[in-house]
Amino acid sequence: MKVVIVGGVAGGMSAATRLRRLSETAEIIVLERGDHVSFANCGLPYYVGGVIPKRESLLLQTPESLAARFRLDVRVRSEAITLDPESRTVVVRELDSGREYLESFDELVLSTGASAIVPPLPGADRALVLRDVADVDRMSAAVSEVGSAVVVGAGFIGVEMAENLVRRGISTTVVERGPQVLAPLDTEMAAPVAAELREHGIQLELGAELVRIGADTATLADRRVVPADLVIMAIGVRPESALARGAGLDIGSAGGVVVDDRLRTSAPHVYAVGDVVEKTDALSGEPMPVPLANAANRQGRLVADVIAGLPAVDPPASGTAILGVFGLTAAMTGWSEKRLRAAGRRFRALHSHPLAHAGYYPGARGISLKLLVDPDTDEILGAQAVGADGVDKRIDVLATAMAGGITASRLMDLELAYAPQFGSAKDPVNMLGYMADNLRTGVLRTAQWSEVDDAIVAGTCLLDVRSPEEYAEGSIPGAVNIPLDELRDRAAEIPAGPVLVFCRVGQRGNSATRLLTQLGHDAVNLDGGYLTWCAATAAPHP
Repeated sequence: MKVVIVGGVAGGMSAATRLRRLSETAEIIVLERGDHVSFANCGLPYYVGGVIPKRESLLLQTPESLAARFRLDVRVRSEAITLDPESRTVVVRELDSGREYLESFDELVLSTGASAIVPPLPGADRALVLRDVADVDRMSAAVSEVGSAVVVGAGFIGVEMAENLVRRGISTTVVERGPQVLAPLDTEMAAPVAAELREHGIQLELGAELVRIGADTATLADRRVVPADLVIMAIGVRPESALARGAGLDIGSAGGVVVDDRLRTSAPHVYAVGDVVEKTDALSGEPMPVPLANAANRQGRLVADVIAGLPAVDPPASGTAILGVFGLTAAMTGWSEKRLRAAGRRFRALHSHPLAHAGYYPGARGISLKLLVDPDTDEILGAQAVGADGVDKRIDVLATAMAGGITASRLMDLELAYAPQFGSAKDPVNMLGYMADNLRTGVLRTAQWSEVDDAIVAGTCLLDVRSPEEYAEGSIPGAVNIPLDELRDRAAEIPAGPVLVFCRVGQRGNSATRLLTQLGHDAVNLDGGYLTWCAATAAPHP
């Protein structure tokens, strides 16, 4: 069996090495257009920032090491320029010599990845992107000679690049067309990330658009000019599907190669993996792009199993992702609230702000968690987390629960590792389960931060049950203050009609709402409390 793999790095090299482990007799050829077939592309921003000091740390394998260990025929600077599925041949061009030759195959895997999007703006030829080792070499040379930079795009890569430019002492501006950083997150969850960026001196131009790149400036649509010795484009990627398109393979609406759950394309004996393909969304079953390294690695292994004749099926994707920005971590899995709203899907939102580990153990810091739940089935639809510590393991537990079909209420039953330096006896994930169960069973009713203004207009009583000291530091305009510990004795002061109760994060509000409900009041708790409302409305908070 002769297998040709077009493209290396995560998907291609995972396929090649797994296939060798499954078949010692297979002839395996890897065609890589670039200079490097195996490198840590997720580490590139951190090499630019000096966090990873040695360039060689990024280079994981070479053609020589892969030949020695796996007997792979790896050909770098070799581009597959045409593919003929019917004759099972591919035309290869050696980029150094210009020589072209025909390579036959029994099975072929496309792992051509995705390319950075660079809009056709005046001066765009001066913009840099970051996708491979050649890109990082150019960028590393450039950052040593500049004092200012503009990063276009405030997605995951844009935020990582901005952080690392600041680490190099470069004055940095981030230009983002949308109204917030990290568009996959909901407004209130992205707000702490924006605050962290600003705290470290990064200028955020949100709701702004770049229209021109000058010699050392960048011009925005409102004609403002910002200093830009360096410009980095980080507005997204598009699948490198030209080879597949030229071969007549089916291409999806997002430009990715269409594959089935065994990664087979529309042409027999031709497979595709990684950023070039459209994945299946775990919630909707619809195709979607998921340009993530873990998905590419997983598909690379799986396609080798399929070629080798093993039973293997590519599972749907939830798009679980995480990033660090200075002292903060942000992560998500599944759908966001705004995506659910856009799709017209019913949902229930839960916010909590627990400590990452037991409060009595030194160093406990807060996490903001958001869980999105189907109100009819209790299915977890998505989750988000932002905080200094413990974000990664909570989002991983929630992503695992989603994959395993564990409902939101059943999160309270998970037996999670506990010691005071690592968590709490009631882990933040367990607490989300308790909250979901209260809502599912009708023990508690909540309102969202987005409903506060309408409640005020409707004449709802806003009741702040925090301490007088907390109330004096700031509250929702129009709220009256009756501390929780005084509420039983002062309940008569609350007017008839609806009551919207809140505290700092929702826990005291829960107790107050239960008390008032049993006293005959029409009371609901503000989900996530004053802290969530402040984050969503950009109000200052202590």
